[in-house]
Amino acid sequence: MPTLHLLSTPGDRDIRWVIDACKPYLQDKDEPTVAFLPQASLNVNHWMEYTTRSFEKLARVELIDTERMDLPKMESIIRKAQVAYISGGNTFLLNHRLHISGLMPYLRKKAQSGLPVVGFSAGAILCGPNILTSKDMNSVETDHFDGLNVSPFNFLAHYDADVYGQSALHDDWLSDYHSFHDNPVIMLSDGAYVKVEGKKTTLVRGEAWVLRKDEEKKKVDEGEAIVP
Repeated sequence: MPTLHLLSTPGDRDIRWVIDACKPYLQDKDEPTVAFLPQASLNVNHWMEYTTRSFEKLARVELIDTERMDLPKMESIIRKAQVAYISGGNTFLLNHRLHISGLMPYLRKKAQSGLPVVGFSAGAILCGPNILTSKDMNSVETDHFDGLNVSPFNFLAHYDADVYGQSALHDDWLSDYHSFHDNPVIMLSDGAYVKVEGKKTTLVRGEAWVLRKDEEKKKVDEGEAIVP
């Protein structure tokens, strides 16, 4: 049963919301471990020191480096971890690295079977059937677009509701997405937090909208279960 904590942003100038989401899976464990997947960042080591310090006294952070580790090593880290934390950056780069390294099938299997996943921005978008609703540039020229498929929804992070016309712009190209795909899209404003427990998807905090094919977007209320 998938267990997901999906955020548009990780915290208020920090990663406190990521920490809060991870904490229940780490407390009272003998050797609590977080599998850290920062593959959306060009330099995967850039946030390692900060992330380790943020999780200090709560858990050990184990870095997944898809360019320097072999597949058995990466699988071993994920197998021992209580939670997988997938940070933000470029969604296409993240997906490309996971596919090229061969890690994607194993990560997908673990997430689908219940390994808790905490992801923000690119890490949240990855959890849908595909990543085609990312606003990032495909500068890596990947041809891998399928996501972890642990949610029936696609996701859009950093949704600017009614700010300088950005909302209308995003709505237009999301409607284009529905010319080719039928599944609904959840648009997360900064600060929004969606929790997925099996087949139940709930907006825990913040502002979010859902866009279904051939329908107007609908604002989601905090605490509301979002039905595909």
